[in-house]
Amino acid sequence: MTATKLLLMLSLMAAFAYMSLLGIIYVSQRTILYPGASWTPGPEQASWGESVSIRTPDGETLHGTYSRGKPDKASMLFFLGNADRIGNYDFLAQALESRGIGLLAISYRGYPGSTGTPSEVGLLTDGLAAYDWLSGRTEGKIVVIGQSLGSGVAVNTAWQRPASAVVLVSAYLSVLSLAQAQYPFFPVSLLLKDPFRSDLRIAEVRQPKLFIHGRRDAIIPLSSGEALFDIASEPKQMLIYDGSGHNDIWDTRMVGDIIRFVEALE
Repeated sequence: MTATKLLLMLSLMAAFAYMSLLGIIYVSQRTILYPGASWTPGPEQASWGESVSIRTPDGETLHGTYSRGKPDKASMLFFLGNADRIGNYDFLAQALESRGIGLLAISYRGYPGSTGTPSEVGLLTDGLAAYDWLSGRTEGKIVVIGQSLGSGVAVNTAWQRPASAVVLVSAYLSVLSLAQAQYPFFPVSLLLKDPFRSDLRIAEVRQPKLFIHGRRDAIIPLSSGEALFDIASEPKQMLIYDGSGHNDIWDTRMVGDIIRFVEALE
């Protein structure tokens, strides 16, 4: 075999491997983005609040857990990360309840207790449905909080609904930018189904905003959160926890910072 033929064969093999890998990533991208999605016939039972069902405009049913606050106090609407569970936040619910603050957390479509399958359009619809449900049950302020993947849902919800404030924990500029950084050799912008472009919405979110990020975050780098903060409109503030990463950011300090932010609105 001549050197030319060998080079051609190696090039074809490399191209085939590249296209095969590209196809695998394209087909499995939602499995990667929504690892916590697994429809179950029964809702997840959390140790706090009461289980509620929320209907979406497109016919899905979302499972949620709701702790009612005092009539004159705010309520928080919590959008979780992509592999998180409502039951993990009894400590937050208890801390908020001690201050009279309500809490609603939802399980996205396709996640435990909720029907459907996740997508960006679907999750953004879920966020609006949850806000509308909560606004019909409280006369107090509604503060939207989103963590990691949920930060994009929170930004969109505050953009389209009159939330009183927004808390963004481990927020990203966009899922598109994260994917481009992780897969620099692929045409991500052409292949990504759910780009979650918070960068295109955040400037129109006029409510007070609190950004919280861990300096050691290796999943959503601090630089991504800072980039979103930089283009956000005032009023805004950012807290950076030097010793925290992505999955260990919650502690009593953070709960206290969030409560102080919410109570300052009153």
